[in-house]
Amino acid sequence: MKKFLVPVDFSDTSINAAKYAVALSNDISDAEVILYHVYSHISFATLTSREEGSRQKVTESELSEVKSKISEGKDNISIVVEEGSFVESICDYALGNSIDMVIMGITGSSRITQVFMGTNTLNVIRHIEIPVMIIPPQATYTGVKKVVFTSDFKDVARTTPFASLKKILDIFQPQLDILNVDSEHYVELTPEYKVERQAMEEKLNSYNPEFSFLRSYDFLEGISSFVDTKELDAIITVPRKHGFLSQLFKTSHTKKLAYHSRVPIIAVPA
Repeated sequence: MKKFLVPVDFSDTSINAAKYAVALSNDISDAEVILYHVYSHISFATLTSREEGSRQKVTESELSEVKSKISEGKDNISIVVEEGSFVESICDYALGNSIDMVIMGITGSSRITQVFMGTNTLNVIRHIEIPVMIIPPQATYTGVKKVVFTSDFKDVARTTPFASLKKILDIFQPQLDILNVDSEHYVELTPEYKVERQAMEEKLNSYNPEFSFLRSYDFLEGISSFVDTKELDAIITVPRKHGFLSQLFKTSHTKKLAYHSRVPIIAVPA
């Protein structure tokens, strides 16, 4: 069974991510969606134990209501409400319950909110040991049939988490593009890139990947153009310091590729 954990804070974007996860689970045999809410601790000086218990029940009732609205009559959806810190609780629950992937929304219309939510999402990705699928606010599920894996093509055999990447590909079984964006690409690949391409091809040949090397001075512009041109359904990336996701959450790029993109991003842990 595949288990997808969906953090829900009752915002529109988190509920949209939950809807996406439910639709996704319909296309995957034997998949379970767990709607998950974590609330912060309030000291007993503020709340009595009875009030603490009521808080848990009220939150469970609200999450059950979300479930009933999006479940489409399916019985593969469950709810979990816990007290704790957001990032730590998600990581602990995922580890202890054999979660295959976290599916979460991202929200924020103002610069301050974008930075906060981007940081929150990045913190989950930095600390968790499983893939995280980020669902943009306006994204609707139409299938994950065509995906692109972005790679810097540097020391591929050692730095690419092929086992984790293959697990994601096995879940979706998509058409796979592998993309490298660099300002130095010309008509002919350098010998170094040819060696790295061969290493990548040997590891992923069973998925019949199609390779693209795009010359662009703007890394994110290059990816965005590639996704639009090929009508891809998702971007898979391995987070690195100063890499794709770090750039993604800079304010200048956020509107384009996170907050207004239809394309989810799957971060695979290194």
